[in-house]
Amino acid sequence: MIYAVNDVLKVAKRLNNARRNYLLVNPLQGKHLPTKPSAALEMMDALGKKVIEKFSSARLVIGFAETATAIGAVVAKNLSDECFYLQTTRENLGGKFVEFLEEHSHAPEQKLYAENLSELINKTPEIVFVDDELSTGKTLLNIVRQLKNKFPALKNKRICAASIINRLSEENLASLAAENISCVYLVKLEQKNFDVEKFSVEPANEIIPTHKDFSIHEMNFSADMRRGVIIGEYFNQCEAAGKFIVNLLKRENISDEILILGTEEFMLPAIIAGNCLEAENFSVMTHSTTRSPISICKDENYPIREGFKLRSFYDATRTTFIYNLKFYDAVIIMTNAKNFSAGLNDLISALNVHGVGKIIKCIAC
Repeated sequence: MIYAVNDVLKVAKRLNNARRNYLLVNPLQGKHLPTKPSAALEMMDALGKKVIEKFSSARLVIGFAETATAIGAVVAKNLSDECFYLQTTRENLGGKFVEFLEEHSHAPEQKLYAENLSELINKTPEIVFVDDELSTGKTLLNIVRQLKNKFPALKNKRICAASIINRLSEENLASLAAENISCVYLVKLEQKNFDVEKFSVEPANEIIPTHKDFSIHEMNFSADMRRGVIIGEYFNQCEAAGKFIVNLLKRENISDEILILGTEEFMLPAIIAGNCLEAENFSVMTHSTTRSPISICKDENYPIREGFKLRSFYDATRTTFIYNLKFYDAVIIMTNAKNFSAGLNDLISALNVHGVGKIIKCIAC
């Protein structure tokens, strides 16, 4: 499928971000806006197929958190079931990491798990870095230059910068080419600022605590994309979770409107499991909680019309958000967070605003 700008781009206003006042929101990505899981995967597969055309030998793919974690995984799956996939993270995890900056972001500090990275780089002739959009290439250059200093073998590798949207100028492209980086993308867009000051906006709503009963189920996710996975094995785990949820919904006699929600960087399992539900003829939408603070506006031309502030599933002292909720007969929350009670309570309160029918929580363990 060929994608146009309007298919993959809506523009929203960032909240209190002096570096960049707009945010590019992809309605097919399954992140900020609810979308059909099959539509998200179709778009991500389209990028994966383009990567194969030019970088078919790549067996290491690195996706940028948090919005490109699922895109990167699907690109890796297109290359090979044996491809190693590793995402960057903003979470505090034990072990050896390479740290770098995403300078325009609301949460600029990122890191990449590096315990086995030297071996992984040595094994592949090509490496693919995946983001949802490339605007200047600064973030990519930050990490590539650091990695080359720490792992000199990377200097001899072909590097792909894959993205849904590419906004790089000729000057930006030349900077990447100097580091042996070539670009693959679905949509090319000129580099420009977007007029978001015309919208009358407000911040996301504060939570009014309410309660609703929910059930908790454990799923087997023995691997963690923040520390790296063999992508075929990880997809198998996601699909097994999807089959588990299908059987659960059938036992509960739930067959109407369903939302399957991921949490922050943990997007892919919700999208894959949601696709399994679609294959069984359930009506399913998916998106996830996010660290992105986006302004709210009721204008029909504005993409984010409702939002709630939540305590994070991963750190109760951190604020996250959920946007564009509505009524669903059932909501499945998928997370790999360990201490999630505060975030779960806030999310349930947000869902209750729309009178959600049944809430099911699935924990990766």
